[in-house]
Amino acid sequence: MVSRPFAQVDVFSTTPLRGNPVAVVLDGAGLRDDEMRAFARWTNLSETTFLLPPRHPDADYLLRIFTPGGELPFAGHPTLGSAHAWLESAGSPRTPGGIVQECGIGLVRLRATGDTIAFAAPPLIREGPADPVDAARAIAVLGVDPRQVVDVQWADNGPGWLAVLLDSAETVLALRPDFVAMGSLKVGAVGPHPAGGGSQWEVRAFVPGIGVPEDPVTGSLNAGLARWFFRDGIADGPYVASQGAALGRRGRITVRPEDGELWVGGASTTVVRGSVEL
Repeated sequence: MVSRPFAQVDVFSTTPLRGNPVAVVLDGAGLRDDEMRAFARWTNLSETTFLLPPRHPDADYLLRIFTPGGELPFAGHPTLGSAHAWLESAGSPRTPGGIVQECGIGLVRLRATGDTIAFAAPPLIREGPADPVDAARAIAVLGVDPRQVVDVQWADNGPGWLAVLLDSAETVLALRPDFVAMGSLKVGAVGPHPAGGGSQWEVRAFVPGIGVPEDPVTGSLNAGLARWFFRDGIADGPYVASQGAALGRRGRITVRPEDGELWVGGASTTVVRGSVEL
């Protein structure tokens, strides 16, 4: 066993305990895959991450991301929370103001502005309309009236998101999914809020197959939705999405098109600092 620096960070909220927590082992060097998986199961959070020396010459660090059920090539809130913890632990980017994370999907660029960190939304590895069978299954497991469904599209940037656009935020918040029938399907639901509020979209993410029936606030899904929305003209400027209300959270995700990228970000707060014996 080795004593390793550790942090637990609340992501996508300026108020601690209202966002989505991620457990961050700041020095994962020497840990075996099975040891990482075991610790992720033990924390029982939606994600646990391990920072390691980078393999790519342009990266500041290598990030490995685990759910209680296994490893992910990319996830958004662990990316932001890990970057936040790395900076707080005296991490120094190779490029001032910019961070380059190496992970399963390759290099992910981040930038820190004030108390907000944002990542450049990675390209989708699967996109476009879902076929009728997949769309029907997603609608069925959400338990939603098909007349309330606007569209069903793949928005997969690594985790495997199938996204369902509904007619309103109210419909999204009323969902009561069938998690048994959902199985390994990873379904995101999104619907618009009435004009004039502080948030334009309400988002929910359901991933029972990895041991997390509903993820409180989800960066990768919001990044996938952003790619879809800007590609198809559903959005044409900066917006804010809210997520987590159904679980008593208050996550806020900012999406901003700038410099040829879609930047997905939010505030992070460290709640736990210390060490872990691994």
